[in-house]
Amino acid sequence: MGRTLFDKVWNKHVLHGNEGEPQLLYIDLHLIHEVTSPQAFEGLRIQNRSLRRPDLTFATLDHNVPTIDIFNIKDEIANKQITTLQKNAKDFGVHIFDMGSDEQGIVHMVGPETGLTQPGKTIVCGDSHTATHGAFGAIAFGIGTSEVEHVFATQTLWQTKPKNLKIDINGKLPTGVYAKDIILYLINQYGVDFGTGYALEYTGETIKSLSMEARMTICNMAIEAGAKYGMMQPDKTTFEYVKGRPYATNFDQSIDWWQTLYSDEDAYFDKVIELDVSNLEPQVTWGTNPEMGVNFSSPFPEIKDSNDERAYNYMGLKPGQKAEDIELGYVFLGSCTNARLSDLVEASHIVKGNKVHPNITAIVVPGSRTVKKEAEALGLDVIFKEAGFEWREPGCSMCLGMNPDQVPEGVHCASTSNRNFEGRQGKGARTHLVSPAMAAAAAINGKFVDVRKVVV
Repeated sequence: MGRTLFDKVWNKHVLHGNEGEPQLLYIDLHLIHEVTSPQAFEGLRIQNRSLRRPDLTFATLDHNVPTIDIFNIKDEIANKQITTLQKNAKDFGVHIFDMGSDEQGIVHMVGPETGLTQPGKTIVCGDSHTATHGAFGAIAFGIGTSEVEHVFATQTLWQTKPKNLKIDINGKLPTGVYAKDIILYLINQYGVDFGTGYALEYTGETIKSLSMEARMTICNMAIEAGAKYGMMQPDKTTFEYVKGRPYATNFDQSIDWWQTLYSDEDAYFDKVIELDVSNLEPQVTWGTNPEMGVNFSSPFPEIKDSNDERAYNYMGLKPGQKAEDIELGYVFLGSCTNARLSDLVEASHIVKGNKVHPNITAIVVPGSRTVKKEAEALGLDVIFKEAGFEWREPGCSMCLGMNPDQVPEGVHCASTSNRNFEGRQGKGARTHLVSPAMAAAAAINGKFVDVRKVVV
């Protein structure tokens, strides 16, 4: 019997253990940031241990960093976490993409942009959206602080191999519908736990037609479907993206192996989901988890349980309303889901020549300094600022309430991020997950509109 893409990469990294039991995996790349690494470094100090592979460990600052006046960190906890990572990187010989540096940004942006993220690698990070890197054909997953310390000390990790789930996606995406809509629709249809216990492999002609940036958007939200892992077969698009990047110096030596990284025709999948996106609509979430979403044209559903009732009460909405009925106050373009250059370009097409609605506070936060500089070279910053958007420095920003960028209590925000939990963007904030195009159109119109009628 053939092997899946996941099987091939997993089996190559097993150092010890039998299938069906916990197995010891070698870790090729360890990405770290300021929030989940301090205790792990302290654990090394207490035990008088060194870092096993500092050359395979890379740090960046993202969760806590201000996006205005970046060197003036007023929050004491945030400042301590940032300065602690800077000291730990120096003490343990870790390369850090430091504040204000050319490569600093959200950890899941920095890895691909620098060429650290490559096909066939095992990649871990103390962050739940690490599956983003699976778009390259890597096994990438988030880990906890104790696991961060284990990788620090041994460059290995004990894991139990998951089952395989193939999500076969075909059809041409309609104009105004994007990768973000695909993953939001899947979660809406199958729930926030359909991927639990599985490694997801996204396949099909639709996936093959997507850019690397769009592929990363889909893999980014595997965790919102309950899965630790989301993968895609590396192909010509992947290789062209990786080639020439600063840390992809092994390209010529690795390309032959990378080309073997695909699921064999007779590979067994424990479960298969099929999706035709030909008639897919823009998606909007109405509730307090990513499963609580609808097609733009559909009314919000009837209350089926206490979770729905609580969500409607928190969001200040009612069954039967539609997305266009939501009174928006904020628009956020950013996060590791949708703050790449192509996302900002797409949004700029809608924004250009228009003005932000007077009822809206709109901010754009490029996911990395690389993206910020590339966007400015294209004049995107001017387009957004002339329209009335705030153009910020890179960071996680308003994706989560861990930095100064927060949505006021009770205010509805159209957000390109990945989670709409209670309080995710600030105490009492009401988050609606959408694509960058939907967010941009909402900023101009002051409410959600059918972006298919805006994009030409």
